Amino acid sequence: MGNAVLQSIHVHPVKAFRGISLRQAVVEPWGLSGDRRWALIDDGGKVVTQREQPRLALAAAELVPGGGVRLSAPGQEPMTVSVPEQSGTVPVNIFGTKVEAVLAEDAAGAWCADFLEADVRLVHLDDPATRRPIDPDYALPGETVSFADGYPLLVTTVASLDALNSLIAQGDHADEGPLPMNRFRPSVVVAGTEAWAEDDWSRLAVGEVEFRVTKTCGRCVVTTTDQDTAERGREPLRTLARHRRFGTSLVFGQNLVPTTPGTIRVGDPVRILG
Repeated sequence: MGNAVLQSIHVHPVKAFRGISLRQAVVEPWGLSGDRRWALIDDGGKVVTQREQPRLALAAAELVPGGGVRLSAPGQEPMTVSVPEQSGTVPVNIFGTKVEAVLAEDAAGAWCADFLEADVRLVHLDDPATRRPIDPDYALPGETVSFADGYPLLVTTVASLDALNSLIAQGDHADEGPLPMNRFRPSVVVAGTEAWAEDDWSRLAVGEVEFRVTKTCGRCVVTTTDQDTAERGREPLRTLARHRRFGTSLVFGQNLVPTTPGTIRVGDPVRILG
């Protein structure tokens, strides 16, 4: 495969907010440390994402010591939110699965509600080791995940994005390309592979940390959302539908579950183990 390396690392402290890039990250069993431990819910307890609220792309969350987050968004005064005290949990509906989480302070929910002009509250996943099992069709007993869509990490490759952008350039909506990698909101991005090489991976190592590949990542309308403007277009779903349809899924990237602990760093070698 040549000299594949870890090009970048991304965490999204609040689910659906914009991501931040890190030089290194601790890999926990349920995902990168600090990734998607917070989420918004609506008045019925359902998780709110960019699927319903594309403006969330304009909101940012920085990690602060102790597991809290500093929120910022256009038109809003920045606000630091501490990990809430454990005083009981509320049920959260994430893609049809019920998960218990802890409500953040009222002021944090009000801040998010003001920005979205919607009835939302902010919640924290207090115990990722027990709260949310991974889909048992793709998991080993005891494996859990944060508020990520379904799996602890998502890997994409630079070569596949280049190939996809070449296909977009040949299509009906060429003016929408080339797309940046942040449309796909990956955890880790690998450089130095062939295009679509990840389709065939079953196990890989990034530096000292090993991962199991669970399944391809089916993509949704979030990928059509410009992460800088929150405006939506037709790509990449139009092109994925023509060239990357696997069954009923439009595929870009692979979902990962860590099998060993450790720290990953930008520049780490990436080895395909199977």
